[in-house]
Amino acid sequence: MVSPSTSNNFTPKVFFFFDQVKFSLTKRTELKKFIEQLFKKEGCRLKSLNYIFCSDKKLLEINRHFLNHDYFTDIITFDLSESNEATSAEIYISIDRVRDNALNHDNSFQSELHRVIFHGALHLCGHGDKTKTEKLKMREKEDYYLLKYRK
Repeated sequence: MVSPSTSNNFTPKVFFFFDQVKFSLTKRTELKKFIEQLFKKEGCRLKSLNYIFCSDKKLLEINRHFLNHDYFTDIITFDLSESNEATSAEIYISIDRVRDNALNHDNSFQSELHRVIFHGALHLCGHGDKTKTEKLKMREKEDYYLLKYRK
């Protein structure tokens, strides 16, 4: 993999890939920097994080193959890190689910997309969402980072 760099000596650790989906992801460099700051604020070291934006069909295939789940989901996170190493991971996001969730929650597509992007990062920083308490804490964290990102 080529290690891209951008102006101002910023060498990203966060990368975006698009698997046959079309949508607008604006301010990519700013978003990458913000995700890296999220990791720092959460006390986690980041080595490399790939976000792969795909369709429902693709994410369902991944869900069936790797997790033995036969249902649609908006996000699947794979932590590829070795123990005691900075985080290396892949996060797959279904753009179809993000669009549907935005409509169902009366939210903009961009806001819902950022929520899911931050949600995956928060999972990698150790935050769960299985219990009611964890879900509440996760939503608070998502809301916090959404507000910070918009400023």
